[in-house]
Amino acid sequence: MSDRQLISSGSPYEPVFGYSRAVRVGNHIYVAGTVAWGEDGKVVGEGDFYTQTKQAIRNIEKALKEAGAGLADVVRTRTFVTDVSQFEAVAKAHGEAFAEIRPAASLIGIKALVEPVMLVEIEADAVIG
Repeated sequence: MSDRQLISSGSPYEPVFGYSRAVRVGNHIYVAGTVAWGEDGKVVGEGDFYTQTKQAIRNIEKALKEAGAGLADVVRTRTFVTDVSQFEAVAKAHGEAFAEIRPAASLIGIKALVEPVMLVEIEADAVIG
C-alpha cells in the first residue's frame, strides 16, 4: 500500500509488539491503544484516572497531528479502564476534549493493562475531510 503512513511515538513496546502508534491510510487514521506516557517516558498521573485520560488524549492528539489531523477529525474512541467506578473522572476528561466533536465512544472495563501504574488506555479512529 503506497499511501500507508506509519506514525511512531517511540514507545518501547512498538518494536517488541510490532505495531505503530497510528497508521494513516488515505483519509483514515487509526490510533492504537494509547496510555498516559509523559515526555520523560514515565506514566503521568499515577493513581489518577482523570489525569491519565487527559494525557492519553494529548498523546493521541500528537499522533493525529503527525498524520495531518486533529481531535476534530476523530469519529470513534474506545476507552479501556481498570476500574469502571472511575467512570465520572474518565468521562469528564473525555468530555472536555470531545464535547463539541462527539465521536462514537465506548468505555470498557478491563482487569489490567500492561503495567500496573496504567489505568486508562484509549484508541481513536479519525477521518480527514
